[in-house]
Amino acid sequence: MRTYAGHTSAAASNELFRTNLAKGQTGLSVAFDLPTQTGYDSDHPLARGEVGKVGVPVRHIADMERLFAQIPLERMNTSMTINATAPWLLALYVALARKRGVKERELAGTTQNDILKEYLSRGTYIFPPAPSMRLCTDVITYTLREMPRWNPINVCSYHLQEAGAKPVEELAICLANAIAVLDAVAQSGRVSAAEMQEVFGRVSFFVNAGTRLVEEVCKLKAFVQLWDEIGRERYGVEDPKLRRFRYGIQVNSLNLTEQQPENNIARIVIEALAAVISRDARARAVQLPAWNEALGLPRPWDQQWSLRVQQILAYETDLLEHEDIFAGSKVLERRVREMVEDAKGLMAKIEAQGGAVAAIESGFVKAMLVASNAARLREIEEGRRIVVGVNRFTESEPSPLAQSGAAPFLEVDPAAEEAEIAELRAFRAERQAGAVKEALAELRAAAQSGENVMPASIAAAEVGVTTGEWADALRAVFGEYRAPTGISRSSQARPAGSEAARLVGKLTERLGGPPRLLVGKPGLDGHSNGAEQIALAARDAGMEVVYMGIRTTPAEIAQAAVEEGVHLVGLSVLSGSHRELALAVIRELERAGLGDLPVVVGGIVPPADREWLRERGVRAVYTPKDFSLEAIVCDLCRIIEATVS
Repeated sequence: MRTYAGHTSAAASNELFRTNLAKGQTGLSVAFDLPTQTGYDSDHPLARGEVGKVGVPVRHIADMERLFAQIPLERMNTSMTINATAPWLLALYVALARKRGVKERELAGTTQNDILKEYLSRGTYIFPPAPSMRLCTDVITYTLREMPRWNPINVCSYHLQEAGAKPVEELAICLANAIAVLDAVAQSGRVSAAEMQEVFGRVSFFVNAGTRLVEEVCKLKAFVQLWDEIGRERYGVEDPKLRRFRYGIQVNSLNLTEQQPENNIARIVIEALAAVISRDARARAVQLPAWNEALGLPRPWDQQWSLRVQQILAYETDLLEHEDIFAGSKVLERRVREMVEDAKGLMAKIEAQGGAVAAIESGFVKAMLVASNAARLREIEEGRRIVVGVNRFTESEPSPLAQSGAAPFLEVDPAAEEAEIAELRAFRAERQAGAVKEALAELRAAAQSGENVMPASIAAAEVGVTTGEWADALRAVFGEYRAPTGISRSSQARPAGSEAARLVGKLTERLGGPPRLLVGKPGLDGHSNGAEQIALAARDAGMEVVYMGIRTTPAEIAQAAVEEGVHLVGLSVLSGSHRELALAVIRELERAGLGDLPVVVGGIVPPADREWLRERGVRAVYTPKDFSLEAIVCDLCRIIEATVS
């Protein structure tokens, strides 16, 4: 039983961890901030405004010491949501264990380490796919021999569903990604045929479950069946225990609503049931989101509520006392068969593209997810998919949970970022510069030679190398990467007679050409689903859209606005850094002579911040409650019209 936690600083996160463990949590699931996930130190320009916002900043071994203070590593099961920098965070964890006299073989836990889904959903990749897969296999082959209690990879379907994947797409893409990883390990030449069976058994999964309870149970059963079949037929795994589909789950955050947010706890309970109700397809670890995550970061009380949901299901119900209650169900068996066959068909299409890596590089998979998410949003917009409190049953009494005196979510102190930067610089000043330089040289040499980078990374952690320095050393060898956005190959096929199309046509006549919209994601937030859907809706209504993709600086956005001659800039920020980043973009536009260019912002923006942004020149703010893309595009047209009049 876990909650996904981490914020502000290592010390603050440690206090939260120990509090949650005292309340009955049985493992840790660590959230790292975006600079840590993308390989930047807290004082890097791209990290501005992002430090400690969506997780804990961990820059060096002293941070790791503070994060796990008074927590016995040898008795803890620690899950770390980290991907591109997985070798580094695992190295820091190992270095801390060694410092405490704990052997690596005693450490239990999981590194998420599924880099392929980062190119499709969360966007926290750094390097191109090929070297990223090499780093993934380095972690797997190192832990295979040195850390027998560690799950070296957590292949994720969770984020695929968050990006819009339908159940069959979630099955097929996730399993295709797992196959790509296993094939890469087999081709590395580092493991024998016999060891490959153990590698297969060490692969775990991180899955999602939505509110369509029966469909989600069928999907989980299909996962179990397909994984067993892949193990037997593709990899010759003989031991049925090694073919088990071992998964943890966090249920769907995509369904959480800003409107009537108290409804979210019912959604969370239903989604949790999907993961535990079928004994033959039951999750081994469960972590639940909080009711208010569509509003902001959850507080300790909110996380406690989600933990209590798990405990009530486990201890007050009889769910765990019976054999699989769905055994022999004709309805479920038929639907599972359909899902298995459909998933096999889609996996064959991905294989025909050259496998998961090639299908990601070509944009094939990303376009599929963008299209599926567009279809989902269109169903909500048109009322064909009912969301209680959003497009049906919208009448509501004021919620005492969401409208009490204090903000109903955790607000990170802006001063904490400056404190973290000061601490980082003090740490750098106290190190032995020669030892750091030598360790980084050895790390680069390992990366260039094809050696496993884990030993060099652990040595670097021990002498005080920082997260940004580790990543920069590998950037120098591998380079950086920009993944396909999926926009060019997708369409919402909006009707030509829509109000949005009419307004765009009217503006086109007035401007002498289509209105031009720039969609940018400043900072390190890689959750691009909303930005992609706005870009898609605006383009299909007739606008010319410049979509810059993820991870851009305010200066780059302003430069693009000048070069592209746009009529409006739309910023997407879901990391809580909207104040700092929107203001920085506005200032850069003013420096470029575009002070009158309208700017709008979309993201998880609390009411007080919406007013703050408008007072500083932002023309409109859109949040998860603004579910109608048609209405948003119409609004953008009116803002442009008012600007050019």
